[in-house]
Amino acid sequence: MSRLIVHRVSPIASLQDMGRPGYLKQGLSRGGAADRQALAEGAALLGQSPEFAALEMAGTGGEFEATGNMRIALTGAPMAATLDGAVLAWNASHALVKGQRLLLGAARAGVYGYLHFGGGIDAPEFLGSRSAHLLAGIGRTIQTGDHLKCGPDRGEITGLGLTASDRFHGGPVRVVPSVQTDLFAPDVLQRFQTTRFTRGPRANRMGVEMLSNGGGFTADGQLNILSEVIVPGDIQMTGDGLPFVLLPECQTTGGYPRIATVIPCDLGLVAQAPAGAAITFEFITLDQALAAQTRYEMTLKGLKNACQPLIRDVADMGDLLSYQLISGAISAHDEKENGND
Repeated sequence: MSRLIVHRVSPIASLQDMGRPGYLKQGLSRGGAADRQALAEGAALLGQSPEFAALEMAGTGGEFEATGNMRIALTGAPMAATLDGAVLAWNASHALVKGQRLLLGAARAGVYGYLHFGGGIDAPEFLGSRSAHLLAGIGRTIQTGDHLKCGPDRGEITGLGLTASDRFHGGPVRVVPSVQTDLFAPDVLQRFQTTRFTRGPRANRMGVEMLSNGGGFTADGQLNILSEVIVPGDIQMTGDGLPFVLLPECQTTGGYPRIATVIPCDLGLVAQAPAGAAITFEFITLDQALAAQTRYEMTLKGLKNACQPLIRDVADMGDLLSYQLISGAISAHDEKENGND
């Protein structure tokens, strides 16, 4: 079975899939990829299930060596990518052969980049998932010297590209009311919607802080709130009114007031916002949120049909002579001699 040897890797790199739903009552949040759309894009480019695990890399990639022939795809936050020095397209699938070295640099936009294998990354499952859940102590970060093993790959096609949605620079984020939204005064809710936040430097797979120039956002009676169930997307306020958007590895209960909840299809935009990126929040109705989520899921299902063959520069094609560029050649003289001019 082919593997990638890890010669160098992001200090915050881990295996991630769609996570572990259904364990909130046991105190375990779903976890899984910070940008679930990136998993769907990689699956489309390789013609396989989005449930397969991929390598999630925060901020920068690493250096990897193939021990055998394999297929890969690169999605999420775009990073400089080369294979034995040749530039590779991002949001695309590629073939690797034994001994080749893949080099992934720093993210040019966004935060989380993903390296997918044809057949997925084969690792032990725990509670139905291969995802590392670092907060819960499940799995660990990937380290130099690790060997990442390919699962059974039943596909053959590579050289496909996909246009990625622009979700790596912040922007408007849609939210719905949360359990404690009514505890915030109308003027506080209005100021929350008109404030231009920036993603702060404190961020991980548990949550992201939102900074602004104005005062904090406090709720009436917030010191009397009992600890209760919380979910990814909830926007919690600290004691001084600083908002934190909770991400896949958030805790499962908490007593800080929640002003709103980011709808699931916009949560990846928050996770991928780099430090300093501008973010605004807009309240929408539950019906609007359900409609947006339905459109999003339909878009993900259509990704496979949206993949297109990469257009390659012939100057970069070391295997150019292996292609049959002309076929069915005939003689112009023969045509004329036969009276077919």
